[in-house]
Amino acid sequence: MADVAAGAKIFKTKCSQCHTVEAGAGHKQGPNLNGLFGRVAGTTPGYSYSAANKSSGITWNEDHLFKYLKNPKKYIKGTKMIFAGLKKEGDRNNLIAYLKESTA
Repeated sequence: MADVAAGAKIFKTKCSQCHTVEAGAGHKQGPNLNGLFGRVAGTTPGYSYSAANKSSGITWNEDHLFKYLKNPKKYIKGTKMIFAGLKKEGDRNNLIAYLKESTA
């Protein structure tokens, strides 16, 4: 079972420098993630995505995020997201659990 609190810690240390999750919060270096699940990649209003992200055809769900968060540059070749990824499955599951709760 994924641990939302552990996912929140991962978000704070690895993601919050570039992303926000609160409704109405602005974009940082990366887009606001509010409403992430079910959204088509590269479509958040007001954020300038890479062509690779916009043309990926991905609709974000747990499976896509799990694969993407392991190695973003490998999953969407040409993405401008500068993040090495989370290699541990447990860390990815915990982060996804947090994102499901915090971006809904």
